[in-house]
Amino acid sequence: MTILELGFVGLVFVAVFGVALLGLRTFAGTPLQERLDAVGVSTETSGSGPPQWLEKIVAAATPVARLSLPDDEAQTSAVRVRFMNAGYRHAWAPVVFFAAKTVLSLGLPLAVFFGLSLKATTSSTTAMLFYVLTAAAAGYYLPNFVLKKMIARRQREIFESFPDALDLMTICVEAGLGMDAALARVAGEIGLKSRVLSEELNLVTLELRAGSGKDKALRGLATRTGVEDVDALVAMLIQAERFGTSIADSLRVQSEQLRTKRRQRAEEQAAKIALKLLFPLIFFIFPSLLVVLMGPAFIQIYRVLLPTFSGGAAN
Repeated sequence: MTILELGFVGLVFVAVFGVALLGLRTFAGTPLQERLDAVGVSTETSGSGPPQWLEKIVAAATPVARLSLPDDEAQTSAVRVRFMNAGYRHAWAPVVFFAAKTVLSLGLPLAVFFGLSLKATTSSTTAMLFYVLTAAAAGYYLPNFVLKKMIARRQREIFESFPDALDLMTICVEAGLGMDAALARVAGEIGLKSRVLSEELNLVTLELRAGSGKDKALRGLATRTGVEDVDALVAMLIQAERFGTSIADSLRVQSEQLRTKRRQRAEEQAAKIALKLLFPLIFFIFPSLLVVLMGPAFIQIYRVLLPTFSGGAAN
């Protein structure tokens, strides 16, 4: 075996051993825990903290995450806002994210390098360097792409469910409930359609019960969601509360605007269908139709005309 083959085998061994060790440390209980489980004693608490296996993963990923974790406090705050937009408010989310960036940035280039080195046809140095750098870039930006997709999916769910929540809030306010009671009521009812929006509104009500100002709690809602329409609603509610205008009328106008915007977005997506179907029609469906329709004709031409032409040429 060559040195590259030995290195590849060693890399595979280290990767498999690390995964197995992490799995054993994560899912295998301690002897004390096993004895407590044997006698029927549970040590789990009813708190909202992360499970034990997740704490072990975070503890193992913390040294790796330091290689990619930004030192600037402003960048760290921006990253935390992005994770809040994706629905992850725990402190371990950035640690796992940057640990994944580090592992993928180092692991994918090594895997590509050893994979190309073990091929029968050796690639040139320039091509190998290109593939390795491409794998490193892909590994570094893949977690960003996944996080962006998660944020977009969550914001779309909030955007589509928000007009219904505003209608419920309008009904509650017109029925005589205050803003705090209306938010609590809507948070309980909207959970049947959107669990994400229900959790966000529940956080607002908890902040209000804890003594936080209404302006601060509503601005926190806009920051956590990252949706422009929620930000506009928050600004409208703050102004209505400050100037004493009718909150019900403001909510009704805002709800109509959001429904109009949601309908326009649906019409825009529907208008794009024809263009999106054009490329599958050209590259996949039309060639199949040509083969089915013109195939028998070409076979007949080959059987009838070609012998005639060849006979005429021979004469």
